[in-house]
Amino acid sequence: MATAAVVCAGTDPSRATTLGERISAVACRENALWYRPFINLHGQLASMALSEAETGLLQDGATPAWKRVAEYWRGSGLLWGMNSFPGAAACARAVNADFGSPDCRAFLIDRPWSAAFISFVLVRAGVPGFRPSARHIDYVRDAYLSPGSSPFLFVDPDIALPTAGDLLCYARGTTSFGYAGLQAWIAANPDAALAMHCEIVTRSADAHTAYLIGGNVLQSVTLRMLGLNRSGRFWNLPRGSDIGCSPGNQAVCNFNRHDWVVLLKLKPSLQAVPVTPIPGQPVEHGKCCVQCVVGAGIPRCPASH
Repeated sequence: MATAAVVCAGTDPSRATTLGERISAVACRENALWYRPFINLHGQLASMALSEAETGLLQDGATPAWKRVAEYWRGSGLLWGMNSFPGAAACARAVNADFGSPDCRAFLIDRPWSAAFISFVLVRAGVPGFRPSARHIDYVRDAYLSPGSSPFLFVDPDIALPTAGDLLCYARGTTSFGYAGLQAWIAANPDAALAMHCEIVTRSADAHTAYLIGGNVLQSVTLRMLGLNRSGRFWNLPRGSDIGCSPGNQAVCNFNRHDWVVLLKLKPSLQAVPVTPIPGQPVEHGKCCVQCVVGAGIPRCPASH
């Protein structure tokens, strides 16, 4: 079986030849930073090193795990819209702090950050027409109701061919939607909230396996493996619930089992747009930065640069 190291070998976005590969590279780089945690084809968590609010250092040897999650909020441009939630303002101040911020770390635990992670990756990749959001349903809805302006097409995950840069999404909760059910729900509720989760399809190193990366998957940036058929389409996407999961009933325990409802297909004609720095983000000059963020992986420019 291919490993995450092989799947995400190309983690330099500047070397990507397509927008999809660039999105994949940014996501893979984040998974590598978290020591490549992954869920295997059997739905088992096979590797895990750190979780969202820990002070332990990531793979770069410099960034505490909690600060990287704070950067997903900040680097996506979403943090300033969360100021009404306790601890959000502390996260804005804590990025360059040398101490662990308990208020910020509480915010990171209490507020789901999977959509902030997706937004961070797509902003960093320069996806044109993408609107960052703290809710997955917003860009899912955009793809369905505004297909002309959205960078994604709203397609059936059981039929479409997944490729790098696509988003595979599931609906949370007790209601089972399916693809047709989600379409009907959005049409009837064009402005309502819906608990969802999306993950980024990366380049496949195995013809029979799809590799996806999501944030806040078991409190980390985690790679997921899903089966493909001979045509390269998802094969028997695991659906259902884990109700009854226990040591005595392990057959129903599967972290891959969800209500997979839609594949947001990246439009193949799209080209990356220049990334406009968000206030407080690194400002790059060649291969160095002036306003540096700890853990961004960019060295500080000399004073005379």
